[in-house]
Amino acid sequence: MLSPRTPSSVFVARRRALAERSPTPALLAAGLPPARQYRANTYPFRAKSHFLYLVGEHIPGAALLVTRDRQILFVEPEADGDALWHGPRPSFEELRAAHAVDEVRALADVDAVLRDLGAPVATLPTEDARSAAWLSARLVRVIPASSGDKLEAGSPDEALAEAMIGLRLRHDEAAIEQLRAAGQASARAHLAGMRATRPGGTEAEVAGVMIGSLRREGFEDAYGPIVTIHGEVLHNEHHHGTLAAGDLLLADVGGETPEGFAGDITRTWPVSGTFSPTQRAIYDVVLAAQRAAVAKVRPGVRYREVHETAKRIIVEGLCHLGIFRGEPSGLLERGAAAIFFPHGIGHLIGLDVHDMEDLGDRAGYAPGRTRSKAFGDCYLRLDRDLEPGMAVTIEPGFYQVPAILRDARYVGAVGDDLRRDVLARYADVRGIRIEDDVLCTDGEPEVLTSLVPKDASEVEAAMRS
Repeated sequence: MLSPRTPSSVFVARRRALAERSPTPALLAAGLPPARQYRANTYPFRAKSHFLYLVGEHIPGAALLVTRDRQILFVEPEADGDALWHGPRPSFEELRAAHAVDEVRALADVDAVLRDLGAPVATLPTEDARSAAWLSARLVRVIPASSGDKLEAGSPDEALAEAMIGLRLRHDEAAIEQLRAAGQASARAHLAGMRATRPGGTEAEVAGVMIGSLRREGFEDAYGPIVTIHGEVLHNEHHHGTLAAGDLLLADVGGETPEGFAGDITRTWPVSGTFSPTQRAIYDVVLAAQRAAVAKVRPGVRYREVHETAKRIIVEGLCHLGIFRGEPSGLLERGAAAIFFPHGIGHLIGLDVHDMEDLGDRAGYAPGRTRSKAFGDCYLRLDRDLEPGMAVTIEPGFYQVPAILRDARYVGAVGDDLRRDVLARYADVRGIRIEDDVLCTDGEPEVLTSLVPKDASEVEAAMRS
């Protein structure tokens, strides 16, 4: 099922909105495909998200100039041999009509156009060193190939970053349709992965089925797929393991629409097709935390409160199982949640799976708010008050990380109130994470990834289907 194509009128409206918000003209680079081994053998090209937001197409080497009066797309002209190796390319006039810009010009014309403007021009950094060097030469100042969290205070670039954040924080209807499509395709990939799981199989086989499901629908990967029996390794992108009957398989896999919008789902399921009693007990604790956190995604709720809700329910659940003893409130104050849930509850999602994190914490953190220095909480990627149109992930987890459990810096404050004899009974639980993409609306939160089950009995049924 292919994702919907956004009409060119939406991109025109976005460009005009940016021009109204930005005090200076803006030049945004699409970026260039990085080489794998030699220059002609490149990785698949994925344009810079700010460019995609305004154009909607991956055009290598292109740049977009947005002013109050004009929208000009600059592209590399067709070179000799391009048609032979890459097929025919649209003409400048065809590109102008398709993208509803005022002009399409050769990339070599940028300098002359900028000189004619006679005004400062803002840009946003790319992680692509060649594009950063190109921008530096055009704007006659150093544009670092790095994150945009170090923009000079009061500079046109900082003002442009704030303008872009103001637009992208709350998704328009076209973006929401893209996110729905990404969520649904990602959910179908997870269902395919559940059905492909069997004892004696491999992580690589399940990952291949899930990636294949996305490719059949025309989706790329939104990030490196995580399909692992070692769920305690949070970003384990290796697929080397063999599946055994007692294992849990954690799959964090999401697709990306042709326009660049991301899905991001995590599910954890038993390789045997049935959770053991201990696995089911921990799974239900994580699921309770996830459902309570999803329910908090409402206008005016501070995202840090969503995070704190999940922490509290996880600690309460582990107290009920006897893994912790004592009052949950006191345990929370001593950092108990981070022992087993050592990351934030989620992040913004949109054109980037961690949306706009190329701009650093200025996108995720509201003015005046900063990251906690406490272990676990320091990884919270978002601290804003939620508004209709914001899309976030909700992804609590439980992980038995040996490096944490044996380090007094993390467990010392809890001491003997962490009952290791009880924890040992849950040795068949390395890692569990449950993640959905959630849209904040004027009313009930909309779970964009609801096609894939998460109730333990429904997960088991999906594996049998």
